[in-house]
Order: sequence, then structure tokens, then C-alpha cells
Amino acid sequence: MQELRQAALSCLADCQLTNKTSAVTALYQSWQSGTLLLDNERELVSTQPIPGRPERPLLVSPLEVGKRSMRTEEGRAGLIHALAHIEFNAINLALDAVWRFAGMPQQYYVDWLKVAAEEAYHFGLLNAHLETLGYQYGDLTGHNSLWEMVERTQDDVLARMALVPRTMEARGLDASPALRNKFAQIGDVAMAGILDIILRDEIGHVAIGNVWFNWLCTQRELEPIATYAALAEQYSAPTLRKPFNLEARRQAGFTEAELALL
Repeated sequence: MQELRQAALSCLADCQLTNKTSAVTALYQSWQSGTLLLDNERELVSTQPIPGRPERPLLVSPLEVGKRSMRTEEGRAGLIHALAHIEFNAINLALDAVWRFAGMPQQYYVDWLKVAAEEAYHFGLLNAHLETLGYQYGDLTGHNSLWEMVERTQDDVLARMALVPRTMEARGLDASPALRNKFAQIGDVAMAGILDIILRDEIGHVAIGNVWFNWLCTQRELEPIATYAALAEQYSAPTLRKPFNLEARRQAGFTEAELALL
């Protein structure tokens, strides 16, 4: 029988796009069917470069990514490509959360494996819609900001939970409604529906980050709000900017005290 964390690391290192997405889905199904083992105590070491990426897209500075106007089909394709790139990176960050951090409860690993499978599903939806516009993932450029925060927080699961799901991914909750409305206004009902699915699932992903952040704070006898502020400064987290999707953040488990600080 495969071991879950080692298998997640193998998926993370896979450079083949379709292999990675299908393997993640199969891995989650294997856990559900009881054909995977979990060793949550063993420290693992990667012997391959991670994350595995396809040759394209070319990664550039966020400032070099082309403009994405909703007024043109090319611009709309650019927006969908950017979302697909976020979801592909999110597969990798969820897999990294599974393999990298030993000593967490079983549910932690199950939660992040489920996130990886849902991100793979989101990627598939976006890439299929992108193909209806004559593009596919890799045709345009992307940036690496999300994975850079994963790398910065590789030594501390508390920092990872604080600054990836609760910060980087939570920004997606804020941006989603306006983007969804723009696609609906131009008649792209299919894309609006995809964004509805993604928002629904991403609320759950951020909630998982909140659960484990708060669990870790309890274990370490830390006050969550002060701890988050200290970690955001230590790791140079991006500044959060309005507008905020307060209802989605509530559903994802942010407290009223945390929302007030926004």
C-alpha cells in the first residue's frame, strides 16, 4: 500500500500537467477507499526539484504579466489563464502542506489532500473553458508569487497556515464576486458558474487554514490575532486591501475581531 505523504510528494514533483491533476484525484479517491497508509511522524526529504511544473507557462514578474481587459477575447482569455495558473499553484501548495509537515493529526493531512483534489477539479474546469476561446494553459505568462510564500514558510506549519490559506488564498474570496459579475455581464454564463463553484470550495479551503492555524495557536499557547500580526510582519505578507468579502470570510471562520481589524 502507498503511504499518503510520500505519494503526495511524488505528485508534487511530477512535471506532467495531466499526470499531476489525474494523480491527485486518484490519490484522494484511494484515501477514501482505504487503500492508503498514513505515516504522520516520519520526516520526509524531497530528492527531486519541487514543485514539478510543465515547461510552460513562462514565469515572469507580476509586473510583466500582460493586461487583461474584459473588452477583448484575448483579455478575457488572459484572466481565465491567470485563474487557471492560481489553481495549478494551489494544487502544489496543498500537496506541499501534506508531505512537508510531520507530527500533525491525521485529519490535517486528509483536509489538505481534499483541497488538492478540489484545486485539480477547478483547474480542469478553467482549462476546459479556456480551450473554448482557442487557448490552453501555458499559452500565456504567469507569475510565482503564491509559491514564493510557500517557500518562505517551509520551516513552520503555523506560518504556512497563517500566510498561505488565511492570507494569499483569502484574497481570492475578496476578488471573486466582482470578477464573477464581470463575466456574467458580458454573457459568459459558463465562466460565472465556474467562479461560483470555486468560491464555494475556496471558502472551505480558507476555513481549513483557519482551523489548523487556531489549533496550532492553542497547542503553542499563542494568542491568534497577535500571532498572525507578528507572522505577517516576519514573513513580509502582502498588505490586505479593500474591498473585503466579509460574508465569505465569516463563512471561512474569521472572527468578528479579525474582520474588524480589516
